[in-house]
Amino acid sequence: MDSQSVFVLTDDERAQLSDVADELAAAQPAEIDHPEWMGRGRDLSAAIPVRLAARLRQFRHDAGPDGSILIRNLPVREAELPDTPQVLGSVERTPAHSSSVIALTTLQLGEIIAYRNEKSGALVQNVVPVPGQEAEQNNAGSQRLGMHAENTFHDNRPDYVALFCMRADHDRVAELQVTCVRQAVGLLTEADRAILTQPRYVTPPPSSFPTQTASEPHALLIGADDDPNVRVDFISTEALDAEAGRAKDALEDAFDKVVQGIKLIPGDLAIVNNHLVLHGRSHFTPRYDGKDRWLHRTFIQLDHRRSRAVRQANGNVLD
Repeated sequence: MDSQSVFVLTDDERAQLSDVADELAAAQPAEIDHPEWMGRGRDLSAAIPVRLAARLRQFRHDAGPDGSILIRNLPVREAELPDTPQVLGSVERTPAHSSSVIALTTLQLGEIIAYRNEKSGALVQNVVPVPGQEAEQNNAGSQRLGMHAENTFHDNRPDYVALFCMRADHDRVAELQVTCVRQAVGLLTEADRAILTQPRYVTPPPSSFPTQTASEPHALLIGADDDPNVRVDFISTEALDAEAGRAKDALEDAFDKVVQGIKLIPGDLAIVNNHLVLHGRSHFTPRYDGKDRWLHRTFIQLDHRRSRAVRQANGNVLD
């Protein structure tokens, strides 16, 4: 990653953030998804190290050429962690030190959201390998996960996806893979770019969203000609005609040429702008011994009013 996309906390800042996380973890009610706990998180997020808050604010304004940021040396108490979960739909409901760290940090970007049909609507989710899911194209697999924007099919996609590493994989080979449209778009022909800006694609929802229909036809490149957003999931997005399909293949090839791999270690927090960056994962081999790779994940939305019609009681979970 570009050096501007990596931010390292000092040990003093790490200790300061750890103390604030302890305070949030002890807040009542002891339920991450409770509005009062999340409200306390908003208040305490103002107490994180000033230099970290400033860098997150800069990233919120402009995600830079990589469209992502890697924050290193966040506090993780590895010796106190329980075994890595091994079940589908694993989430964090009860506050702990690590879940408080990711909440405090990402609340500086916007509102943490979740989807009722995904991970049971939990605001802090676990990304872990699950026995029997190795080949699945989802966050429970361990074979390569294709490049995608999160919830491409949804009208209210998250603006940011955050992944906080508590445990690396045993062999230290697993990579978070990221690829940014700001680097890929210049590799396209003008003809392909023109096609990709037209609504000639649809994206069906995954099986975890049984009541959601496929998206309306949409473009893959959206917005400013000189700095477009991207909306594609190369696992599931479908072209509506052969010409559009060839342009999608060219876009995938362009993204593949600028992929960057990040081997997350405990204390790393990767945040990707979901309008600029596609993300995926390389292959790794889990052992299912309680010490497998374990990430916390949050989704962040900038404009909370945008999704108000599908959030009950002005909460954080989208129907």
